[in-house]
Amino acid sequence: MRILITGAAGMIGRKLTARLLADGSLGGRPIRQLILHDIVSPEAAPPHLALTGDLGGSAATLIAHRPDVIFHLAGVVSGEAEANFDLGYGVNLDGTRALFDAIRAADYLPRVVYASTSAVFGGPFPEEIPDDFAPTPQSSYGTQKLIGEALLSDYTRRGFFDGIGLRLPTICVRPGKANRAASSFFSGIIREPLNGLPASLPVARDWVHTMASPRAAVGFFLHAATLDSSPIGPRRNLTLPGVAVTVAEQIEALRRVAGADVVALIRDEPDAAVWAIVQTWPRRFAASRAKALGFQAETSFDQIVQAYIEDDLRRV
Repeated sequence: MRILITGAAGMIGRKLTARLLADGSLGGRPIRQLILHDIVSPEAAPPHLALTGDLGGSAATLIAHRPDVIFHLAGVVSGEAEANFDLGYGVNLDGTRALFDAIRAADYLPRVVYASTSAVFGGPFPEEIPDDFAPTPQSSYGTQKLIGEALLSDYTRRGFFDGIGLRLPTICVRPGKANRAASSFFSGIIREPLNGLPASLPVARDWVHTMASPRAAVGFFLHAATLDSSPIGPRRNLTLPGVAVTVAEQIEALRRVAGADVVALIRDEPDAAVWAIVQTWPRRFAASRAKALGFQAETSFDQIVQAYIEDDLRRV
């Protein structure tokens, strides 16, 4: 089989690529070729392909390879989409539409797994978001992703492809440098102290948020690529499970793993712009449909910290 990953140079894209290469197969079918695309060059070795460029201008070339599975990860993150309106819509909406239309023009039926976000939801929120809670985003990023979800559902309904949208919780702990996502501090307050660096905390410690590890995120995408989609029905976008904790509970998990000296590197530095965005996000999710379909995440934040230590800290 052939597999296309857009946004392949991003963190999840790199980890997904590495997992697929290590496994050598997906759903019991040998992987003949990975087609990796991003605005910067992903790493690839023959027989795999690395292609670079704007997704809108590259979509037809990518789909000409007729990939059996398409992981659509490419996107401008939340903080950047809010700061640059045109860029956010150009990448998150126009790029997605170009990719979907290229598949439609190619006239075949691949599985498309679309990276969406819990930012499609807007308040006021109940204590826990049920699966039937209406998405009303309060950010440009959430709006762009919600439109992508609607396109995915309609193109699937019309038989252009077999699509599944994944509303990811915040992915934590992300390795490497912080990106421009408003949620990046959730990773930063764990990653930086574990690497001996100070970390800034821009929100209140009693704020509750739902997270899953990069390891779990890769598992989400692999599961979505191979599951029987018929039980999903017409509601093609799934809210995924994660660990709901306060920031204070994050920090206590770090203390249990690494000690008080590491935790002392976290500094409370309120940021009104970040706080304004974060308050538009839900806190907890029932994720009942996704759990019933077999999607799994960690059950404690200690496990998320441990996943980072095992997968990324020792490689820094």
